Amino acid sequence: MVSVAEITPVDDSARGRTARLRTFLRRHRVFAAALAVGGLLRLVTMLGYGPAMWFNDSYEYVSVALHPRPHPIRPDGYGFWLLALKPFHSFALVTFTQHVMGLATAVLIYALLRRKFGLPTWGATLAAAPVLFDAYQIQLEQLIMSDAMFTLLVVGVITLVLWHRRMSWKIGALVGVLLALTWLTRSIGLPILALVVAYLLVKRVGWRPIVAMITACAVPVICYMAWFSTNFGKFAMTNSDGLILYMRTAIFADCSKMNIDPRKELDIALLCIEEPVSQRPEYAQWYLWRSEYGQPLHRLGGKTFESVKNDAASKFAMRAILSQPGDYLQVVGRDFLRSFHWGRPRFPDASTYNMYEFRPYYELVNGKPKRLPTWPSYAQGRTDTDAYSYEQGPPETRIVSPWADIMSGYQKVFYLRGIMLGGILLIGLYGVAVRWRTWGGPVALPWLAAFGLLLAPAATAEFDYRYVLPAVPLACVAAAITLRNGVKRKVTPTSASASEPTTERA
Repeated sequence: MVSVAEITPVDDSARGRTARLRTFLRRHRVFAAALAVGGLLRLVTMLGYGPAMWFNDSYEYVSVALHPRPHPIRPDGYGFWLLALKPFHSFALVTFTQHVMGLATAVLIYALLRRKFGLPTWGATLAAAPVLFDAYQIQLEQLIMSDAMFTLLVVGVITLVLWHRRMSWKIGALVGVLLALTWLTRSIGLPILALVVAYLLVKRVGWRPIVAMITACAVPVICYMAWFSTNFGKFAMTNSDGLILYMRTAIFADCSKMNIDPRKELDIALLCIEEPVSQRPEYAQWYLWRSEYGQPLHRLGGKTFESVKNDAASKFAMRAILSQPGDYLQVVGRDFLRSFHWGRPRFPDASTYNMYEFRPYYELVNGKPKRLPTWPSYAQGRTDTDAYSYEQGPPETRIVSPWADIMSGYQKVFYLRGIMLGGILLIGLYGVAVRWRTWGGPVALPWLAAFGLLLAPAATAEFDYRYVLPAVPLACVAAAITLRNGVKRKVTPTSASASEPTTERA
C-alpha cells in the first residue's frame, strides 16, 4: 500500500508545473487570448470549408505527392510535405497543419519581439495580429497551397538570425537548412539567401557560421537540381523562370525596338507578339496560360515547359528589358503599387480573385459541391482523380452553414488593407534610415525581406494577392523594432531577473 508521504512529491511537482503554467499565461495573457481567438477562427474555417479549398496550382502539388518527380514549373518542397502526410489520406489534416503553421508564425513574431527586443506584451501581440486575424491569411491556410509553409520558413529564418547576434556554426547550419527548405518551397528563397548572407557579412559574425549556412543550404538544393537534371537534362530548379519572365515582358515588348535579326535569332523572333501594345490585355499571365494570347510560345513547338522553349523565352525577355527599360520599370512599378490599395480590386481576373474569397455559394452547383476540374497533370494523371486518390474519398470543398457564413462575413471587414501595409513599411523604412551608420541595424533584415517579397513578383511575374501575405509579418517585425524605443515599458525591481525580456541593441 502506497503511503501519503510517497505521493506528496508527485503532487507538489504537479502543483508546481500548474503554478508555473498559470504564471506564464498571466505574463503573456494578451497574446494567449489573441492566439486562442486566432485558433478559433481557424477552427470555424475548417468546419465551414472542409476538407480544403482549392487553387489552380493545388492539383499539381497533389500530383507530385502521388507521383514524385521534379516539377517543371515550381520546386517540389510543398509536394514533399503532402507526400509525408499522404498515408493519412486527409486534406483536412493538411489544412490543419497549415493553420498550425500560421499560429506558429505568430508565436515566432511574438517571442522575437518580447525576448530579444523588449516590446511590451501588447506591442508584440499587435505585431503578430495580422497573421492571427487577417481573413485572407486564414483563407490561404485553408487552400492546398505552399504559402503558409513558405511564410513560416521565412519568418523562422529571420527569427533565428536576429535572435543570435553571435552566431555559432551550428546555428548557421540550421539557418542554412531552413533556407534550403524555403528555396525548395518557392524559388524566391534564393534572394532571401543572398540577403541573409549580406546581413551576416555586415554584422561580421565570422566566416564559420556563414560557410556552414551556405553549405547546409547548398547540399539539399544541389541534390534536388541533380534529380531535376535526370528528368529534364538541365541542372536547374525549374523549366519556368524564362517563360514566366517572358509573360512579364509580353505586355509591353515591342520587337521593332529590340533589334532582332530573324536570320540569326529566329527563336527570339518567333516569340514576337503581333497585337499592338495598346490592344494587349494588362494581365501578364494571359500570355503564358491562355492559348489565344500564348500563341507565340506555340510557334517553337513541343511542350510549353521545355528547356529549349524556356531558354528562348528568357533571351526574349532580357532583350525586351534591356531595349525598353522605361516600359519595364513602368509595369513593375504599377504592379508593385497594387499591394497598397485601400480595398482589393479584382486582379488579375475574377476567377483568380474569387479563389481567395470565403464564398458560401461559390463552390455550389445545384446545391451540391462543385466538382474539381478535369485537367491533365504532368504525371499523365488527372486533377480530380488525383485529388480523390489522395483523399480516398470526395475531395471537393463542402460548404457548411453557419460556419461558412461567419467567415464570409468576417472576411469583408477583418483584413490588413494595402494602405495599412504601406504605412507599416514606411515605419520600417524610417527605422532603417535612422540607423544608417549601422547599415539599418536589426531593422534592415526583416524590412528588406518584406520589400523584396513584394517587389519580386512584380519584377519577374505579375502581382497576385497571395504574394503579399508572406511579406506582412516581416514588415510588422521591422516596424515593431523601429517603434520599440518609443514605447515605455514598466520596469519592476525584479526586471533584471531571468524572467524579463532581454533587449537587443538597435
